[in-house]
Amino acid sequence: MKLSILDQSPISSNQTAKEALDESMKLAQEGENLGYTRYWIAEHHDLPGLACSAPEVMLSYIGANTNTIRIGSGAVLLPYYRPYKLAEVFNMLATLFPNRIDIGIGRAPGGSAEATNALSDNFLQQVWNMPQSVNELLDFLDDHFPEDHKYSNVSASPLPEISPVPWILGTSKKSAISAAKNGLPYAFGQFMSDNDGASIIQTYMDSFTPRKKGDRPTVILTVSAVCAETTERAEEIALSSLVWSLLKEKGEGQLGVPSIQEAKQYVLNETEKNTLQKMKQNMIIGDPHIVKKKLNELQATYKVDEIMIVTITHSPKDRIQSYQLIAEEML
Repeated sequence: MKLSILDQSPISSNQTAKEALDESMKLAQEGENLGYTRYWIAEHHDLPGLACSAPEVMLSYIGANTNTIRIGSGAVLLPYYRPYKLAEVFNMLATLFPNRIDIGIGRAPGGSAEATNALSDNFLQQVWNMPQSVNELLDFLDDHFPEDHKYSNVSASPLPEISPVPWILGTSKKSAISAAKNGLPYAFGQFMSDNDGASIIQTYMDSFTPRKKGDRPTVILTVSAVCAETTERAEEIALSSLVWSLLKEKGEGQLGVPSIQEAKQYVLNETEKNTLQKMKQNMIIGDPHIVKKKLNELQATYKVDEIMIVTITHSPKDRIQSYQLIAEEML
């Protein structure tokens, strides 16, 4: 099984944003050393506790400090951008870091309504126009438009020898069908969805139309996991991100991911206790043996090519160790 890393670049309560971004780079380096297939970083806007608003900037930094691991956006939010500009940016990355660049495409706002309005005057219209925007982006990446097209003489330079690989990211049948109709690989965000992922992925497989000769349906399943030497320790570590999620739902959590001690001191009401238990059901928490077992079960259930793991902890050391333990058990 291929394993990969999704990084949301979380800021802990004792960190600056720069320290969090430096830890993201260190995570990519360690992922490369451990044999993870790819490292993707997400785009968020004005969300307290998440440091990366510009994946393309971080990918330049990470690419320059790694050598072989594939790197990409998970996701870059297409409705905010003209397809031509994204094609230029990711072609530039693919020129600098040959045969290593993925462009994961999403359509979520990635922030508050106020941040969305600050970024775009017509975000909802661009979400509606996503099919056209995806097609235009693919044509720029292929450097091929029909002769009578208005952009037939425009190239998204520099043109790399090996183009960035486009992916569609999502949590719904709509995103699965979009990926399938465009002949693109698909990443399903199980960690942020209550939908029937197996059914959605099957829809993608059944609807897939090859974009180029030899293309086949390819799926990544993205899950949330925390691994430690013992399950008890993993439960302790995971409490930080779980309590942080509860705080964010209340409009709090501006100080970032709380420490284990801070999380333990948070008094849960009955509703929050139930919410926390539901969130845990959508995570993998345990020692290496338990995590391996659950990841293998997910692969069998979803029939995926690759599993991508997102891990949020207060301590960067705990996060690195979680990925290390999983790699030692499975890679």
